[in-house]
Order: sequence, then C-alpha cells, then structure tokens
Amino acid sequence: MEPGVDRSGYTTAVTSTVDGGCTRSAVGDSMIQPPAGRKRFTMIREFHLADWFTLGNAVCGTAALFSVISYVQSGIVEHVYFAATLVFAALIFDVLDGRIARWRQKSSSMGRELDSLADVISFGVAPAMMGYGCGLQGMYDRVVLAYFVACGVSRLARYNVTADALSEGTGKVAHFEGTPIPTSFFLVCVLALGAVMGAVGEHVWLGSVTLIGYVLHPLSTLFAISGTLMISRIRIPKL
Repeated sequence: MEPGVDRSGYTTAVTSTVDGGCTRSAVGDSMIQPPAGRKRFTMIREFHLADWFTLGNAVCGTAALFSVISYVQSGIVEHVYFAATLVFAALIFDVLDGRIARWRQKSSSMGRELDSLADVISFGVAPAMMGYGCGLQGMYDRVVLAYFVACGVSRLARYNVTADALSEGTGKVAHFEGTPIPTSFFLVCVLALGAVMGAVGEHVWLGSVTLIGYVLHPLSTLFAISGTLMISRIRIPKL
C-alpha cells in the first residue's frame, strides 16, 4: 500500500523490514484532524447584517418562482398575486440591505456579489417566469424572456466590474449605467394587474400574432424594452 490515507480515514505509512518485505507502521493510527485554528461555518460568520437582508431578497425571489409554478399547475390566479407580492418583498429587502450597509458602514466584495446573484433571481428570472406563466408562451416570447434575463445578468456583471471606476475614488457610485434591474418590478405590476382583470393565458393583453409559424404576444415587447434599457449606456442618478 502506498503512503497516504486508507478508506477508514487513518493515515498510513510504509516501512521496509530486514527481509525486504513491507509492514504497516504504527505511526498514523490517529484520525486526520482539520488544521488548527480553522473554524467551521467561516463564511456564515463573515456575513454582515446587510448580507442577511440580501439573502431575504433571494429567498423571496425563489418563493415567487414556486408560486408561478403552482399557478401553471393549478390555474389558481391567487398564486400570481402571491408571486407579485413576493417580488415586492424582495424589492424591500434589496432597498434595506443597501441602506443598512451604508448605515453600519460595512460592506464587502462578497456582499456585492451576493446582492447581484439575489437580484438575478428576484428581478430577472422571477419576472420572466411570471410572464411565461401568465401567457407569454409562444416561441418568440421565450426568446424575448431569455433575452431579458441575459440583459439583467449582463447589466449586473457590468456594474460589479465598473463600480470602483464609477465611484471615482469616493467609494460611492453617483450614477448607474443603464436602468437598474429592480426596475423590472414595473413588469411584475403589469402582469399582476392583468391577472386581476383576467388578462392571462389566452386573454393576455394585446393578443397574439403568428410570424413564420410561431407565436408572438406583443406584450412581451415590454420585456425586450426593459432588457435593452438595462444594457444601455444611459445614466441614471443613484439616490
């Protein structure tokens, strides 16, 4: 057996005997221990208070996805209302985490990345899934919804890369390039209002058109416009 660790988790060593055979050394009969000084759950210990609010954002966005899936399966329109409410709760968490970080003057690169990932779920994937669940299910609609999510991801990535440059050494970003992804909550409100008025499924607002054998719902162009604005270079003052 080569020196190393056997399947039982004990260290082993190989020594040569006088007659040329091999014998297992008594050295290493103790269980391998983790390096001294390393604490478990180190990542969780490093979270700031604002990071927990960011996680609340992600949880609400994920729950909104579950509500949309429940609506598709059951047809009970209340699930659309739940999804819209959860996205609104995610927006509240998103606002609070920034305010708390500024109040406590504690932020980190991990917090910024965590915020972006949560925003992708709550304000990118969740609104797109709501659009799909409410009736934007044509082939062209799917392309538009995927484009919307891709724009949201790209916009957040660009912000993370350029945030230091945009702050001009002050540590605070004065303006956004492109509309922030939480502005997609407007789309959520449109879909929720449509659900209240029965404009879902076959009755979705603006109807549908068929192009080259595939269906497009004109309402999906709102997602295309929103996504395009996110990746544009227009400047939006940061409040």
